[in-house]
Formats: sequence, C-alpha cells, structure tokens
Amino acid sequence: MPDSPLPPVDLDLRLVRCFTVVAEHRHFGRAAAVLHLTQPSLSRQIRRLEQQLGARLLDRTPQGSRLTEAGEVFLPHATALLRSAAQAAARTRAAAQPSRITIGYTTGVIVTPAVRELRHLHPDADVRTLHLSWNEPRAALLDHRVDAAVTRLPFPTDQLQVTVLYDEPRVLLVPLDHRLAGKESVTLDDIADEPLPRVRRSDPAWSAFWRLEPRPDGRPAPDGPLIDAIEDKLELIAAGQAVAIVAGLRAGSLRPDLTAVPLEGVEPSHVVLASRADDRSRLVAAFRKIAQAHLTGDLS
Repeated sequence: MPDSPLPPVDLDLRLVRCFTVVAEHRHFGRAAAVLHLTQPSLSRQIRRLEQQLGARLLDRTPQGSRLTEAGEVFLPHATALLRSAAQAAARTRAAAQPSRITIGYTTGVIVTPAVRELRHLHPDADVRTLHLSWNEPRAALLDHRVDAAVTRLPFPTDQLQVTVLYDEPRVLLVPLDHRLAGKESVTLDDIADEPLPRVRRSDPAWSAFWRLEPRPDGRPAPDGPLIDAIEDKLELIAAGQAVAIVAGLRAGSLRPDLTAVPLEGVEPSHVVLASRADDRSRLVAAFRKIAQAHLTGDLS
C-alpha cells in the first residue's frame, strides 16, 4: 500500500520566531530579553513547538543551549517560513495601499533631499523613512520592512537591484594623541601593525573591505577588540585600543577626541540605492531616478 500522507501541522509562527531567536543567541536568557519574555515563558514556548513538531530542537548546556540534529534541520526552514510570512503580509498591505513607500538609510547617509523631492512630486503618496543598522539593509528589503535602502557596499546583492549613487573616500580614524594624527595622509604601510576592531557575526566581505584584508603581502589585518556593534568602535579608538577605517565623515560629526586622516591607495566606499529586484512599484522607480539626481554626497 502507498504511504499515507502526513497529517498537516499547524505551526504557530510566534513559536517559530522564539526558536529562531534562541538559535541565534544560543542562550535562553539573552533570547528571552530580545523577545521581552521571561525565561520560563520562553521555555514553555519552545516545548510547545517541539510538541507540534514531534522532535526535540534544543538542548540546554552549562554555556547556554545548542541545537539538536533536528533543530539544525529545522532552523533554515523556520527562517524561510518567517520570511515568507512577512513577505505575504507586506505584499498584501502593498496591494491595499499602493501609494506607500518606506525608505531605509544607514548611519552617515543623508536621504533628505531625495525624500523631500519625492514627496513634492507625489503629494498623495505616503512616504516614510526608517533608520537601519549597518547590517540590516538586505534583510529589511527582503522582509519588506523597507522598499528601498540607501547604504554602503559591500553586502550580498542577489535578489536586489543596486544602483551606485556616489563614492566616499575612506579615512583612518585615530585618537588625537596617535602617532599618525595630523598627517596629510597615510598608506597601508603606515598602518601595517595597527589593530583594527572585529565586528562579531559580520559578513566576511564587509569585514574584509573595512579591515583592508588581505594586505598586499597576503597577511590579515592585526586584530583589535571584538565588538558587537560598529558604534562601539569610537570608544575603543579614543582609548587607544585600535584604529578604524571609516567613510562618510562630515564636519562636526566626529568626537572632539578623534581625528580622521586621509587614506591613500584604497578603493573608496560606494553609497548605493538598493531595492528588491522584482519590485515594480512606481514609487520605487521614481525614488531611484530622484536619488540619482539629488543624492550625490555633496551637501555644500
């Protein structure tokens, strides 16, 4: 006899999200804080999901928690399931409200001139802006939290349409009492032994670009402290524990105890507009055209 079809499983997406957050942090306490739950409540949510699936997904350890073999199998499907649900909801809302666009931007990128022009040309449209963390633009686009994002390369661009708007020179950020402070410019040779911060869980291509790796001799950059957010690097630099490669600095944007030195012989940072490759929104198309005309990096 042919195998009987498996009975449908009604998964609660809230439980699935709980599981993905625990899987990301590998710690029930940290995951509970992110989810604004108590640890006992989070444990009950995970047990309910395991009961629905008929499989144990997580094991607690003295260090936190780890995925079981079943959990490892379920995790990519859980992530895809949550993303699919978010996309379905976003596309449904977009169909009901076709004159809405949310424009994301990251730190140091100014979108105001283009946003103002879009509102002027489309006065009936609901034009919103949303600040994104440095590592959020791709996920925010694919999850339909934003419809366009102005940010800096590099990041994975598959499934996206990307347009370069302008370039920004990369500079070396150092404390005022650093040996290189005040120089007209520096080269890779000048910073060969200078430690650079490492950002935990950063994309390898992004990390290589901002740490200038590999160096011409094939060596990696000297490791500075490991940080969770790029904003943490300013305190480390001011304390003399590291230097950093940055872009997009504007007058008045630096702490008074830091200074930027031009960096010679390195590719500039590219500021881009990204949107979903399959998005046919007239507002996204209009914003792309406006951004190319109004976002040039020159605010003088």
